[in-house]
Amino acid sequence: MILGEKLTFEYAAYDETPPVLTLKGVDITVKAGEFIAILGHNGSGKSTLAKHLNALLVPAEGTLWIKGADTKDAENTWRIRQTVGMVFQNPDNQIIATIVEEDVAFGPENLGVKPTEIRKRVDESLAAVGMSEHSLAPPHHLSGGQKQRVAIAGVLAMHPECIVLDEPTAMLDPSGRREVMETITKLNRESGMTVILITHFMEEAAQADRILVMDDGVLVMNDIPRNIFRQAEAMQKLGLGVPGVTELAHELRRRGLDVADDVLTIEEFMSDKAIKSLL
Repeated sequence: MILGEKLTFEYAAYDETPPVLTLKGVDITVKAGEFIAILGHNGSGKSTLAKHLNALLVPAEGTLWIKGADTKDAENTWRIRQTVGMVFQNPDNQIIATIVEEDVAFGPENLGVKPTEIRKRVDESLAAVGMSEHSLAPPHHLSGGQKQRVAIAGVLAMHPECIVLDEPTAMLDPSGRREVMETITKLNRESGMTVILITHFMEEAAQADRILVMDDGVLVMNDIPRNIFRQAEAMQKLGLGVPGVTELAHELRRRGLDVADDVLTIEEFMSDKAIKSLL
């Protein structure tokens, strides 16, 4: 679905600020139906890469294809943005209507979809994110997690094949984060939607099929979560962490306990033979 080769991007100089090179020859491949997490410290280039995926930005050098369409060709922009939907960090920046269902309908209306089809898409999208009962509610009455799910529904109503989420849980409390992550994983596992999630939360990244790690505009790691997080020291050097339970397992190993070095969940940790022997 997504193929990028040698992607390079530089933000132009502004006033006395020099130009900033944020992508430095990045190669990326995403298959249809994959769940990809992108990690990196602030300024690593992960959000810049995300904005390339639906042609909000285009590479200065290199080429990015979305289902075979070159993002640098302006004639492909409309088709690319129908294929790849974007959800940003602050849902208030994406919600524009005074009623939930009207907001979800906004995208399809702008695509020229027939009213009967819009009604169907709105109902299906709200059901997909578990917000049907709030269809007539004013968005400002909703919690942060509920607002973010409405923002996701608005993207789903445009029937994209891939959804890119740029730190969608960063402004939410633990309950809201859990709601949004349940929605994201459901879309991927049950509907087969391609998901690309940018996050600072390692527990969220652990749920992905594959993790890409960015550092200073370069893709430095590309592997399954289990292999990424067993490299705890390497992650720390990049200014990143590992899931809390993984960090605990690594600390116990340093203290001589024969605990597996690739646990990702509490359930895995508690089932480890070494831990069971202590209980």
